[in-house]
Amino acid sequence: MPELNRLPATRIVSTALDGAVWPENRLVLRTAADELLIIPPVADVSSVTSHDPYAIVVEDASYAGVWLGADEAAAILRRHCEWRVTAQRPQFAQGAIAGIATKLWLEADRVLFVVPAPYAVEFEERIV
Repeated sequence: MPELNRLPATRIVSTALDGAVWPENRLVLRTAADELLIIPPVADVSSVTSHDPYAIVVEDASYAGVWLGADEAAAILRRHCEWRVTAQRPQFAQGAIAGIATKLWLEADRVLFVVPAPYAVEFEERIV
């Protein structure tokens, strides 16, 4: 298992997320109806703030992550994930893996595992 590294992101909490436009070279993970993470960080969030002047926009380095190949990721998920991961790709999913809150960005040939940074080492130890 490769080491999880810090994932700098922009966290946005807003009621104006629907319809916002993001650069195509970013991952946009919708973690809740009114919240998302953009990886890597983005400076221009005017498509949200122009519609919601009370939006919360912060740089967020509280997560760690690692990209794994589809086969390695599938093996880990079979052993350590108690919920069904969709076969649809690309897809965002979140839930406990090996007992740790995990966010997944699933692509056809790879998967991004994202965990709270304080749990990165624990996650690595549990899934090996």
